[in-house]
Amino acid sequence: MTDTRPSFAEIEKKVRAGERLTAEDGMTLFHEPNLLKVGALANEVRERLHGDRTYFNRNMRLEVTNVCMASCLFCSFAKLEEHMPGSHTMTLDEAWHELETRMDNPPSELHVVNGLHPGLPFSYYTDLLKGFKRIKADIHLKCFTAVEIHFFARHYGKTYEQVLLELREAGLDSLPGGGAEIFHPDVRSRISHDKATGDDYLEVHRVAHRLGMMTNATMLYGHIETFEHRVDHLLRLRGLQDESLALAKAAASNGGTEPRGILQAFIPLAFHPDGNGMKNLPAPTAVDDLRTLAVSRLMLDNFEHVKAYWVSSGPDVAQIGLAFGADDLDGTIVHETIYKAAGSNSPSGLTEKDLVRLIREAGRIPIERDTLYRVVKEYDKAAMPEAALKVRDRKAEKHLSILKEIVS
Repeated sequence: MTDTRPSFAEIEKKVRAGERLTAEDGMTLFHEPNLLKVGALANEVRERLHGDRTYFNRNMRLEVTNVCMASCLFCSFAKLEEHMPGSHTMTLDEAWHELETRMDNPPSELHVVNGLHPGLPFSYYTDLLKGFKRIKADIHLKCFTAVEIHFFARHYGKTYEQVLLELREAGLDSLPGGGAEIFHPDVRSRISHDKATGDDYLEVHRVAHRLGMMTNATMLYGHIETFEHRVDHLLRLRGLQDESLALAKAAASNGGTEPRGILQAFIPLAFHPDGNGMKNLPAPTAVDDLRTLAVSRLMLDNFEHVKAYWVSSGPDVAQIGLAFGADDLDGTIVHETIYKAAGSNSPSGLTEKDLVRLIREAGRIPIERDTLYRVVKEYDKAAMPEAALKVRDRKAEKHLSILKEIVS
């Protein structure tokens, strides 16, 4: 059978001309044997948008409950019922204490994601947010995935809009991107059949954008999905972003003053198999991590930012990802448990100094940002000590030799 997919050379021409890539283009990129060519093309787009500027923030992760009525095959974090071994649900005082103990060097963002706990009142979540704001009034609360918002609406008898408005009144500022997994029902029905569908996820973000909220998006890759499913996922996100950008533009041209939200960052998340229902599957390799980053940057032409999430891939691979299309390393994290439960060897947190070093070693300019990508501090592209340069060069040679062996 004749292969009708476009060639890589044709895709290069389209990218350099600023033309939008198709699903067929995406498939070519996932199958292109020379990974370094795909990465270099993604890096062109990254540098066209951001130059050497690379972002991070001072954030803190918190999971207040891992009790969850959903039974996702990929999840090593959730427990189906309260009082099961390993289950936890913080009291409000315990959750607030997590932030209070870090006020000597407070985060600018608090990122809260949880299980879908059927036994908590909705007031638990609104009181939770209000308490965080009492402790630090200017902290940005990026809390509750679209899956959680969908659960709140169904469980408490509200619309998405009602849920979001009540949470915003309590202090919610933006939505994280978790829970997207893979949108296509052929995959989603097998790995997470009893929670929000892909369409539900997109609709929650659509409503949030209409209300003026910024949101983020993810994709969980490297399990039972195919490249076709990944491309489909990226195109659905690109389509939602087209809608939201068009509405924002129309509102601005009509003299509207109400803010309109968009998807501000995309974060590919590598599947980790330990301790879950797909533990027989291998984890994605570094090559798959880098290829997925690069293809995402090339396909998502209406997204400003693509993150190399160091918790997911590990700091070393995330650092290399800054040459494969990524312009953001996420943040300090401080307290990550979801990937830890799935066997990740990444540290639970990094310091600002760690992130600056990783970015500088990659030859980039570190930019501390807030959650909405406003610049807090721009570091110079300082020369590193010779010893550090030697360490960086040894690491780069090692990774490059592995990549060259794979693509040759």
